[in-house]
Amino acid sequence: MFIERFTQYLQFEKRFSPHTVAAYRRDLHQFTDFLVPLNLDLLLITRQDVRGWMLELTEQGFTPKTVNRKLSVLRSFYKFLQREGLVNASPMTHIQAPKIPKRLPVVIEEQKMDQLLDSKLIFDTGFSGIRNRLILELLYGTGMRLAELVGLKDQDVNLYEQYIKVLGKRNKERIIPVAAPLVKLIKDYLQEKLSQNFDNKATALIVTNEGKNAYPQFIYRIVKSSLSNITTQDKKSPHVLRHTFATALLNNGADLNAIKELLGHASLAATQVYTHNSVEKLKAVYKQAHPKA
Repeated sequence: MFIERFTQYLQFEKRFSPHTVAAYRRDLHQFTDFLVPLNLDLLLITRQDVRGWMLELTEQGFTPKTVNRKLSVLRSFYKFLQREGLVNASPMTHIQAPKIPKRLPVVIEEQKMDQLLDSKLIFDTGFSGIRNRLILELLYGTGMRLAELVGLKDQDVNLYEQYIKVLGKRNKERIIPVAAPLVKLIKDYLQEKLSQNFDNKATALIVTNEGKNAYPQFIYRIVKSSLSNITTQDKKSPHVLRHTFATALLNNGADLNAIKELLGHASLAATQVYTHNSVEKLKAVYKQAHPKA
C-alpha cells in the first residue's frame, strides 16, 4: 500500500517517466522481499536492517553502482514516508553508499563511425536499410537517449529549421540542431516510409518493417549488429553512441555547458565525465610523442 502511494506520488507529482517509476517499484518490492522472511516491518526497520540488505545485494553480485541506485530509491521512499507522517525518522540516516570505481565512457573512434556511416555495403537502399542507417545517424548525430529515440514522432522533426524536439527525462523538452546531411536522410526515410503504405497508424518516427512503433530492443539489436561491423569491443549499445557524440564534441572544442544542454543533463557534473576521456587521450599522445615520456 505504501509503495503504491509512493509510486503514484512519483508519477503524478514528481512527473517521473513510467520507466523510472517501474524501476523504483521493482527496487522497493525487492527490499520488501528481503524483509518478509525476517518478519521486519517496513515502517519499523533500522539502519542495521538496511546494511543487512546491502550486504545481501553485494553477495548476490550486484555492483556498487546498482546498490547505490537502490539505496537512493530507499532514501526517496523514506523521505516520502516522513513527509506523510508515517515514520518519525529515516533508517537511511548515516548509511554510507559503497564507493564506485571510476570508469571512462566507452566510445567508438570517429574514423570508425565515418567508415560505418559511409558504407554502401552495410546499409542497403531499401526501407530497412535507410531506417537502420537513420537510427545510427540520429543516435550519433544528436546524442539522444534510446528512450528518446523510441518516443520521437514525425512532427518532432523540423526539417525547415533543421532541429529535432526531444522529450527527455522528467518530461523535460529540449531542442537539438541537426546537420544538413541528416536532414536529407530524414527526408529520404519519410518518403520511403510513406511509400510502404503501412495499414496501421504508427505514431513513432522510427517503425519496424511492419510499420509498427519501434521498441527499445528493436533499436538495440540494429545498433549492436551495425557496430559489430567496425568494432570488437563488448559494449555496442545506443548509449555508446551517446558517449561517442559527446566525446566528439568535446574533442573538437565544444563548450562543456553546450554539451550539457544537448545531452539534456540536469547538472554539469554528469557531463564532466567526458573530460576524462579527453585527458586520457592527451596522456596517450604525450606518452607516444614526448621524448621524456
